[in-house]
Amino acid sequence: MSTILDPTGELQPAQRERLPRVPALAGKIVALLDISKPRGDVFLDRLEQHLDDGGIEVRRYRKPTFTRIAPADLTFQIARECDLVIEALAD
Repeated sequence: MSTILDPTGELQPAQRERLPRVPALAGKIVALLDISKPRGDVFLDRLEQHLDDGGIEVRRYRKPTFTRIAPADLTFQIARECDLVIEALAD
């Protein structure tokens, strides 16, 4: 069991079990989520190129601001359209 801390001001840490790792990316759709911090897009551009070179389908998303959690509609859209997500933050 892992403890995942939510930086949005939770009162008690949520106890959640980790999901199993994806054995392979072949045939999966990977979401790249830019949380809108400076230069996060630079990292995601490089990662997208690497995934594209490996034949992995990638879809890009961006939060409106890094100061707030992702809007629910964006979270639901990613969950509907993709199999897994990589979130990038940088400065």
